[in-house]
Amino acid sequence: MIGPEQVRRSEPEAALTEQQEASEDAVMTRIGQAVILLHAGDREEARNRLGEIWSEIAAEGDSLHRCTLAHYMADAQDDPADELAWDLRALTAADGLGEGPREAVRGFYPSLHLSLAADYVKLRRPEAARVHLARARAATATLADDGYGNGVRAAIARLERRLAAEPGPGPRPFPEQSP
Repeated sequence: MIGPEQVRRSEPEAALTEQQEASEDAVMTRIGQAVILLHAGDREEARNRLGEIWSEIAAEGDSLHRCTLAHYMADAQDDPADELAWDLRALTAADGLGEGPREAVRGFYPSLHLSLAADYVKLRRPEAARVHLARARAATATLADDGYGNGVRAAIARLERRLAAEPGPGPRPFPEQSP
């Protein structure tokens, strides 16, 4: 039987856990607010806010936060090389998650690799683009049959068609998968 003394000792632990969870939620909320600015067209302010959050969490921060933030920070960049650097950070953070948490972000991998493929296209590196595009296509089994999943699959198909028109060896477009 648990006595009152044991309950009192667990209350601070419970409060600490709640504070940590609220803090983590606050980081995602702040990232979400910056993303709203990004989607509204205020790239500079979004970049500034995401940069502030990154400076707070980068070294010791949660891998999911770093992955999410870096993925959106890439979209806020004006220079394709900077965009590539942030997308690589996002993939590195996703790869840094443990097995349990990695399962939770499996659905991110098609988008992460698609972003890298698009970066390499912008940088006129079609072979590297084809490698990541093949990885994006291979990871699509994790996507649901919903707006997000269908949108990612459609974007992969568009980039595959674009790269198919580019000269050079490498993987060619995959046939569309039937549902």
